[in-house]
Amino acid sequence: MSLFDNSERPIGLASDHAGYKAKQFIIKILEEKGIPYRDFGAFSEESSDYPDFAHPLARAIENGECYPGVAICGTGIGISIALNKHQGVRAALCWNSQVAAYARAHNDANVLALPGRLLNEEEIYEILVIFLNTPFEGGRHTGRVDKIPCR
Repeated sequence: MSLFDNSERPIGLASDHAGYKAKQFIIKILEEKGIPYRDFGAFSEESSDYPDFAHPLARAIENGECYPGVAICGTGIGISIALNKHQGVRAALCWNSQVAAYARAHNDANVLALPGRLLNEEEIYEILVIFLNTPFEGGRHTGRVDKIPCR
């Protein structure tokens, strides 16, 4: 499996304390592959609140500073909810590679949300690779994605 190489912008990363170990695993992968990233925290396993890291990542995605994003909390639910409060973010909670493929191909998801407490490193790697390498199909899905912003 290859990993997405996006030399234009760094991949944005965010987690809370429950997703910290999974984020560190992803950082190791990105560094080994020479893929740039920007880490918005958390920076330890000390208890923290996922919105504190989700919102800066979301703003960086909206502003075009990072693309795509990867966000991790215990279940992936809370961090994806916080991310999706931003108009320019389509965060998809993915628990397997098939969901990750559909999130990219059909929904043009720009942030991968992962349940850090529920996946092992092999699963995280597989989901990450699929998410980063699956293009948006466009076509009939474009009109649907275009209807998401409510402003």
